[in-house]
Parts: sequence; C-alpha cells; structure tokens
Amino acid sequence: MIHFVSDLHLSSRTPGAAGMFKTLLAKCARAGNRLYTLGDLFEIWVGDDDDDPFNLSIVAALDQARQRGLAVFLLHGNRDFLIGAQFAARTGVTLLPDPYVLSLPEQRFVLSHGDSLCADDAEYQAFRAQTRAPDWQAAFLRKPLPERRAFAEQLRAQSEVAKNGKSACLMDLNPIATDDFLRQHGYATFIHGHTHKPACHDHLVDGVHVERRVLADWSETHGETLVWDGQTLRREPLSRTLSDARASCTPPA
Repeated sequence: MIHFVSDLHLSSRTPGAAGMFKTLLAKCARAGNRLYTLGDLFEIWVGDDDDDPFNLSIVAALDQARQRGLAVFLLHGNRDFLIGAQFAARTGVTLLPDPYVLSLPEQRFVLSHGDSLCADDAEYQAFRAQTRAPDWQAAFLRKPLPERRAFAEQLRAQSEVAKNGKSACLMDLNPIATDDFLRQHGYATFIHGHTHKPACHDHLVDGVHVERRVLADWSETHGETLVWDGQTLRREPLSRTLSDARASCTPPA
C-alpha cells in the first residue's frame, strides 16, 4: 500500500495535525508499505541542527515507523526546502528530487510539490530560485539558530499577507506549463500539493487524457491521504481523535 500526503504544515501550533500524522505513521508502519510526503511536511524548517522539541518529536515518530518497516520518501516544499542529509539519516526518510517519476508494475506516476509550475507568480518564482541556490542556503545555515528562526517567522507572516493580495489563478498551476510538464513526463498520472485545492483534473495533452491529482492540505481536525492499492487511487479522510491529541503531546524517545 502506498500513501501520498502533502501540505501538513506541522508545527507546535498544530497539535491536532501532528497527532493525526503520528497516528497515520503508526497505522502504516509495516513492511511493504510506503509513504510519500510531497512537500511542506513542516510549517518551518530552518536546518537539520534545529533542536526544537516539536520537530524532534516528529523526527522520533518517523524513525519509529522506519524501524517497524515503513518506507518514507520526501520531496521538499516551499516551507521545508532546507531538510537535508542529517534529517534523512536520523529518520530513515529518503529525499527525492522534484519532480520524481514513480514507476510501478501497474502504473506510472510523476510526483511534485507543484510550486514550480505556478509560473504566473513571478515574485514567488524569483524567491524560489534564490532560496534554492546552494550558495544562499549555505550562507543561511551558517547563521545562528535564533536568527534563522526569526527570519523564517518573518517570511511566514509576509507570505500570509501576500496571499491575501494575490488572485486565485496567480497561485495556481499555469495551464500551459502544466501541459508541457505532463508531456515531458510521458503523460504519467501527476500527483502534487501546494495549492491547497484538492481535486482530480483531466488534461487532454496531444490527444491523451492525463489525470492530475491535487492533494489536500491538513487542518487541526481533518487530513487526507491519497492511497494507491495496486489498482486504483482513492482518497482516505483522516480526523482528529483523542488518541491523536495524546500522540501529538508525546515527547521524543
């Protein structure tokens, strides 16, 4: 069984979502199962040396799931693009390039966070290019942790303000860029997040019908996972329970 999730935006401000994620890990943690997180697992990630207790609790939960047989794969999002090799070593998570082609015996998928295709938002694309540059990242990671956290919080606040001033189409995938992307990847079923607009789209590209699945973002009370059972894709809703709330408060081992 393969599960796909995106845009959980986990932080100490979201104990409900954290609890649901830990419950999902425990539920899926058996040999043969896979979990693909397609960006923005965390609301903020300022470097693998971050000793924030909440982040450490998620690291511990991922490591426990790995020990029980769950294979977890991660693509970077626009919030957690600084997740690196140290995080991967501590959790057992496999970091994947964006986009990533997942070829299975029964089906072929192309996975992405999706933000690179929001081509109409020139301001965001410029910021994305800057922050993905190795020199920028190296300079940022040399700064003290408190300075990095303050900068990330400032960017988070600015992002919320900026979103309120942008049109919906500006923050969605550009249709031409998306069709080009589907063509370049052999008309594979496209799974992504980022837009917070869960849906199933049918694209007609060069006479070929191509399915695009947009993953749901998570709230404090509800989440969702897209599940591939070897034959079909289906959405499985998640909701917060008392056990989820308790799990979110469990300190790292």
